[in-house]
Amino acid sequence: MRPGSIVLLICLTLAAVTLTESTQPPFACDSSKPTTKSYPFCKLTLPISARVKDLVSRLTLDEKISQLVNTAPAIPRLGIPAYEWWSEALHGVSHSGYGIFFNGTIKSATSFPQVILTAASFDVGLWYRIGQAIGLEARAVYNEGQAHGMTFWAPNINVFRDPRWGRGQETPGEDPLVSGKYAISYVRGVQGDTFQGGGLKDGHLQASACCKHFTAYDLDHWKGVNRFGYDAKVTKQDLADTYQPPFQSCIQHAQASGIMCAYNRVNGVPNCADHNLLSNIARKQWGFQGYITSDCDAVSIIYNVHKYAKTPEDAVAEVLKAGMDVNCGYYLKNHTKSAVQKKKLLISDIDRALTNLFTMRMRLGLFNGNPSSLPYGSIGPNQVCSKAHQDLALEAARSGIVLLKNSAKLLPLRKTISSLAVIGPNANSAYTLVGNYAGPPCKSIEPLKALQSYVKNTQYHKGCNFVNCTSASINEAVQVAKNADYVVLFMGLDQGEEREDFDRDNLVLPGQQQALITAVAKAAKKPVVLVMICGGPVDISFAKRDPKIGGILWGGYPGESGGIALAETIFGDHNPGGKLPMTWYPKEFVKIPMTDMRMRPDPSSGYPGRTYRFYTGRKVFRFGYGLSYTKYAYEFVSVTRNKLSLTQLSSTGATLQNSDSVHYTSVTDTETESCEKAKFSATVVVQNHGEMDGRHAVLMFVKRNDVANGKPRKELVGFESVKTNAGERTEVEFVISPCEHFRTANEDGLMVIEEGTRYLYVGDQQYPISVLH
Repeated sequence: MRPGSIVLLICLTLAAVTLTESTQPPFACDSSKPTTKSYPFCKLTLPISARVKDLVSRLTLDEKISQLVNTAPAIPRLGIPAYEWWSEALHGVSHSGYGIFFNGTIKSATSFPQVILTAASFDVGLWYRIGQAIGLEARAVYNEGQAHGMTFWAPNINVFRDPRWGRGQETPGEDPLVSGKYAISYVRGVQGDTFQGGGLKDGHLQASACCKHFTAYDLDHWKGVNRFGYDAKVTKQDLADTYQPPFQSCIQHAQASGIMCAYNRVNGVPNCADHNLLSNIARKQWGFQGYITSDCDAVSIIYNVHKYAKTPEDAVAEVLKAGMDVNCGYYLKNHTKSAVQKKKLLISDIDRALTNLFTMRMRLGLFNGNPSSLPYGSIGPNQVCSKAHQDLALEAARSGIVLLKNSAKLLPLRKTISSLAVIGPNANSAYTLVGNYAGPPCKSIEPLKALQSYVKNTQYHKGCNFVNCTSASINEAVQVAKNADYVVLFMGLDQGEEREDFDRDNLVLPGQQQALITAVAKAAKKPVVLVMICGGPVDISFAKRDPKIGGILWGGYPGESGGIALAETIFGDHNPGGKLPMTWYPKEFVKIPMTDMRMRPDPSSGYPGRTYRFYTGRKVFRFGYGLSYTKYAYEFVSVTRNKLSLTQLSSTGATLQNSDSVHYTSVTDTETESCEKAKFSATVVVQNHGEMDGRHAVLMFVKRNDVANGKPRKELVGFESVKTNAGERTEVEFVISPCEHFRTANEDGLMVIEEGTRYLYVGDQQYPISVLH
């Protein structure tokens, strides 16, 4: 160890000791210090805008520049403490960033399922409650003096465009509507808003949520192409109806207080240097009023990798003039002063960014004196890992699990079976269950341990050396399987196979996993149960076809209580009701380059398109697929409108004709008076024909006969998670907004509604709606 390393270690150790001993959270405007009383920026009677203006005016240029990076130092002469902008809370408060520490009274936080599994519940209320719990625990960690910041860089709402993407697990899936709804629920929960929105008193926040990665970011590291230098070529049509809508929902409806600009370029322009994206679209068109951070080191690569800027000073000037506010990294700290001196940047550009940054810190209450006497000040350690939150983590895991196959009703297994074999590299690992961006969980229960609580005579064999299964003990695993009445295999992926900065190059099980599964299934006394632990989809067509594999469950990365939830599902204490939030593609899909950003198919070249909305190829499992231990039937019982006219939907009463002589009207604003009047309800009855109660996700799609000019094959227009009792009927009402649900993007990126028939679909039932000229 070098001497410098020893000094650094001592410093870090002393800092950790200091932090552990201190229970005082960092804050400014301490009323016990006479000097702070004279500062207008500390006067709570003034509006935040006036306080921020006063604060920024008092800073020297060096002090201003120091605040433009994620690790912002203290300004002692003004009583302003250091602040760390980078904290993470993707599915629970995490120590992945620099802002959170679990070395004090609080040593863990509730670890909810990875987002892709939570999305499979299609339950906006559940998503909101998870956000609430995360926001509460975040504030508790801060109040306990174990946080240097309250800005959390989550959720990740990029559309899961390509099944190989290592970070697809972090997202709500491939549908823009689902991603937008997830953002709304999660952000409102974290920030302390009501479920319906509009409940933030004077804009004050419990914690700050940040939607990322803006925009068209869904490639990390694939065949020599990485996210740092990637130039995503995206059509106006795809931007308008796929890549941008989740962020528009996050800003306009969720009122997120932060967004993160992504590493990549879009059509030649780095996202963090794109004035049109950050200032015109996000701030002016969508009304964004928060702060914009770069992804980490995304400013430096504008000069070093993208070669978009000629000098470091040009890179700094580009991002600040574009509307970015804070740099994750040190590039702005190192080059902003030089940019000012070279007259590439005005101090007013710096002040604009600082205004957004200090406004955020004030909205969090960090300039209001001692937080213990303020709103959110009473939230303490007892709210972290509380029974209510741990129960919620279990509920979330249960709700997301998807039943993919159940031949001859193999599942659920009877609790009276005499012996069980549990085989596979994911059977005895609680760590794998939490996925990435996870903090230390409240508890840790492996699937094996959870299954042993049901069957005492349970034998276990790992089967593979690791999840990558470069070596498999097939003969030994087969022998264990032969000696048991039933066999459950826990296979799939882990963070060694899919993660940030690591995309897959295939869609099959790693190493010898398939050979192990097939051999064990062949040797077992009865058809086996296969549990897939993975974020991204895997081509398991062989398991679908194999009659010796009777049941298949997808468990995603189900969080701290995932082992319990899977065991409960296998033995019937939970009836699975989740549905896939993404398409499971066949292995040959990897012939399509990840770099091809087109959503729409191109029949002339054989390009099949992407996601259920456009994909024309073979599927292993479709978006929205999921079985249950009971049977459901649907029926439309009431639709309050069966025809519409374009003139009704047009804000001007006028219609146009396209090159195919099809009449249409443009719809840029879905909240006009004409759009509000056009809304109607569609009520569906869900009949539970089985013998088990269950929670069931009801998905309503709109389809059209004409899919020319890039129109989607079908689109989700609504979803609802409902509790159903065995043998009973449940009514579900969907509000259909033609201006939102019947419009499509044309090739110029304009949202239009065309004449023609639409069909509302739920299950195998459909209802036609005519859109007339």
